[in-house]
Amino acid sequence: MATEERLAKIHRVAHARQRGIVVLEDVRDFHNAGAVMRTCDAFSLQRVGLIFERVRTFDPVVDCRDASVSTSLWLDFETSETTGAMLGGLKDRGYTLVATALDDRAEELSGACLDEPDIALLFGNEHRGLSAEAVEMADRVVRLPMGGMVQSLNLSVTAALVLGEMARQRRERGLEQYLLPEAERAALEARFIERRAEPPPKLRGSASSSRATRRRHRRPPPE
Repeated sequence: MATEERLAKIHRVAHARQRGIVVLEDVRDFHNAGAVMRTCDAFSLQRVGLIFERVRTFDPVVDCRDASVSTSLWLDFETSETTGAMLGGLKDRGYTLVATALDDRAEELSGACLDEPDIALLFGNEHRGLSAEAVEMADRVVRLPMGGMVQSLNLSVTAALVLGEMARQRRERGLEQYLLPEAERAALEARFIERRAEPPPKLRGSASSSRATRRRHRRPPPE
């Protein structure tokens, strides 16, 4: 049975959730994905999209649970096997697509406008970045200024910086316009209470389940 304090926290978090979505394209390491999920939760963004076109799929709730410090339990996910299907669907739903890439039309993050309520922030593979298709489909492209020998940051660091800038702009403009609709936040609160009572089990065949099986069958070191 949840305590009054726990229920109050669930209410506060659910009713602070905001519109928008973070989309991860072909992220290979679910630890990186989990770190991004933790940042989404911290900045009150409820939705995460995952594209598995060129990489092996994983269960975002189960496989990312440890890396996300269990925040994957409190987020909503949508997945797609192709970039075109995911981004095309978001465009049809009225989202503005903002890609992060080193591209000729990219503007620096510090001068970029990220104030659309229905915004989709696109982040790519740890090594290749976003695909040419994703960048082409984006409405705008932003980049982080790089002054070192390497022209990129870790995926989760990039996501944290972009989400932090978006959160700053939203606070300046007033958070009320960015909140999920009241009915959706109320339904989300009810789902949060259910999730607390019945967290999802580890799924057979998930990456974390397979890893646990390997550990159980690993031979002990020689004496």
